[in-house]
Amino acid sequence: MTPADTAVFIDRLARARASMEANGVDTLLVSVGSDLPYLTGYEAMPLERLTMLVVPRHGEATLVIPRLEAPRVVEQPGAFSLRPWNETDDPVAIVAGLVSAPAVAAVGDTMWARFLVELLGHWPTDRTRYVRGTAVMNDLRMRKDAAEIAALQAAGAAADRVAAQLHAGEIPMVGRTEAEVSADISARLLAEGHDVVNFAIVAAGENAASPHHHPGPRVILDGELVLCDFGGTMAGYCSDITRCVHLGPPSNEIAEAYDVLHAAHAAGVAAGVVGAQCQDVDRAARKVITDAGYGEYFIHRTGHGIGMEAHEDPYMVEGNSLPIAAGHAFSVEPGIYVAGQWGMRLEDIVVAADGGPLSMNHANHSLVTLG
Repeated sequence: MTPADTAVFIDRLARARASMEANGVDTLLVSVGSDLPYLTGYEAMPLERLTMLVVPRHGEATLVIPRLEAPRVVEQPGAFSLRPWNETDDPVAIVAGLVSAPAVAAVGDTMWARFLVELLGHWPTDRTRYVRGTAVMNDLRMRKDAAEIAALQAAGAAADRVAAQLHAGEIPMVGRTEAEVSADISARLLAEGHDVVNFAIVAAGENAASPHHHPGPRVILDGELVLCDFGGTMAGYCSDITRCVHLGPPSNEIAEAYDVLHAAHAAGVAAGVVGAQCQDVDRAARKVITDAGYGEYFIHRTGHGIGMEAHEDPYMVEGNSLPIAAGHAFSVEPGIYVAGQWGMRLEDIVVAADGGPLSMNHANHSLVTLG
């Protein structure tokens, strides 16, 4: 983000304070992790030196940061002030001194435990109750604003372009290892504008029955089904897409199973409407697969939230009755996995909107035959 986006951070901090008020939180403490760039535009390195945004319910927010890291911060006047600390300072004491011991402090999930333990020496539990920062941040982070949706669309379009190259046969497969194809896909994601590649799963034949297979030295052969699941981060927001190709004509078994998968994916996307429950997306996709006799081979949830992190709330899984709200962004990725034989998955990113689900991916959803 740029200095011109200061109003965005002022608004997000205002909404964070409103959430603190609603949840009875006096002070929010945000360290390394994606909540920090969400609120400040600055992504801290995961160092042993403490970086901490201190947000009191009333009063100015302060970013406590190692002095050597301070030049990396784009200051946002009116959003927060900067408090650099020197190598001989006690940064935890600085944090504790910025506010009186709060009755309730919300701590980010990814704060290092060592800093929380040290903070207990300043704000002991007989004076302060500690809760997870998710109580404050989850709803804010789940509801993507227009700029965030645009960023997800741009990342999704870049991933689509790589998927189109895959479907066009521009990424050689037969005779190459899974690892080589994974590296090829990764390079193409970067060439299409991603800043970081988060993963590039390439799984051939029986390896595709492992949903999170790590691509290795296994050589891809003609006549095989190949699952490719890849994504990265672009301008702070993530992409995630899965497409399958078949090297030569597929068997009737695989073609019929893929037709079921395709229908399950469509049903999951259609179910992702504002007001439905998150579990309804899972139920819709799973029903198609179960009714076709493949229920035991669908072994994971139907989707996960996505944004600044590849996996974040909300999760599309049985038991999650959270109502889908406009701005919720999530994957729809049903799969069918037959151990020792083959596996397949079809995935798009979807954003819930008042007018219906918006797909961030438009690459061909068919099982494309190559060769």
